[in-house]
Amino acid sequence: MSAGAKICGLSTPETVKAALDGGAAFLGFVFFEKSPRNLTPQTAARLVEPVRGRGVKTVAVTVDPDDALIDRLMATMRPDLIQVHGKETPSRVREIAVRAGVGVVKAFSVSSSADVDQASAFDGVAEHLMFDAKPVEGSALPGGTGARFDWGLLSGRRFSRPHFLAGGLDPWNVAEAITVSGTPFVDVSSGVERGPGLKDPVLISAFLDAVKRA
Repeated sequence: MSAGAKICGLSTPETVKAALDGGAAFLGFVFFEKSPRNLTPQTAARLVEPVRGRGVKTVAVTVDPDDALIDRLMATMRPDLIQVHGKETPSRVREIAVRAGVGVVKAFSVSSSADVDQASAFDGVAEHLMFDAKPVEGSALPGGTGARFDWGLLSGRRFSRPHFLAGGLDPWNVAEAITVSGTPFVDVSSGVERGPGLKDPVLISAFLDAVKRA
């Protein structure tokens, strides 16, 4: 069975359609002001309208979100999952899940096996765990930078729910990444862009085709 794929940082109807047509399992929309992919909840709500009822999960991607942002997202975009990519604790992840009434994806920045080990405190609290590459020092972004880590760090790791591999994936290396890591879900952002924040429908299709063949 092939891995499921998440296309993250979508911002136009054309790229949402490419992700849907290509068979993406998850569509991610970013709410973080420093990101070139940042959206308002209202814009995201318009983009996800054609997605509803299609069996694809929508994900609101945030960094240390406050309650006001969670409430705004649930009132407008109504995502299926909320992704958190900051310094959230297990108790905060639980609070967000209860407040929003949806599952939480907790992302971790990884450069060593110890970084993977820290996820155990969140296993069973978060709906899914995500392992992303640790950004280079001084980066304003916690993810979506194109950095990658040793995929073998995830080989043989098992969690209570399917987890994601992210960081530096693209149409040319994703099959190898799936083979080496054994990860059930993969996440891509900058690897399907022709410029910062500019998703390319052709690259999205190529990535999803590569995942299917892996």
